[in-house]
Amino acid sequence: MNRPPRTRLHVLLSLAAPLLVLLGVVALLQREGADRLQSLPAILVGAGLMVHAVVGRRRRRHRLLLALRRSRFEES
Repeated sequence: MNRPPRTRLHVLLSLAAPLLVLLGVVALLQREGADRLQSLPAILVGAGLMVHAVVGRRRRRHRLLLALRRSRFEES
């Protein structure tokens, strides 16, 4: 189970969604009136990407846990 070392690209990509949300919030604070709506897509897309990553990670961990339990049960 050796993982390849994380490159700078991986680090930048992992920060992309939170930075997109931050950019949207900054744009929301700087704009006035109806122009504020233009910052919502960045906030929603960034939040959606973060939620998707969390759900995917939980799903993978749950499947791994089930596989470990099955293998432990088969050994007994």
